[in-house]
Amino acid sequence: MDALHPRLLVTRFAECFRFYDAVLPRLLGARLARGDGQGPYAAWDVDRQGALALFDRQALAAVAGTSGLLAAAPSQDAAMLVSRVDDVDAGYALCLSHGAEGVAGPVDRPAWGPGLRTAHVRDPDGNLWELQSY
Repeated sequence: MDALHPRLLVTRFAECFRFYDAVLPRLLGARLARGDGQGPYAAWDVDRQGALALFDRQALAAVAGTSGLLAAAPSQDAAMLVSRVDDVDAGYALCLSHGAEGVAGPVDRPAWGPGLRTAHVRDPDGNLWELQSY
């Protein structure tokens, strides 16, 4: 049973599905466990544990009864995915090649921890993702 895993609520489901389906297997060894690019839901697992799920924002709003609320984006991020990867530089390049927007390229961050290297991207729906190695 999954104790906790991230689920992104996205407006551009098909694009986000293609992005994560292309990069998660190579970066995390994740495999598609449920769903497909048609939506409204898809999930990837690592060793039968939830790694990431996508849910179409409108579909969930219908379930939660929040369809009438404004979908205003915050001016600053409120959440971020963080994944440990073997090679930050290669992971960053892989994400960019599959449609991510580069936010902060690969850089060593000794003030954050010994040997820490990070890069930050946004997925096709604008969600922030930190790739890190240490």
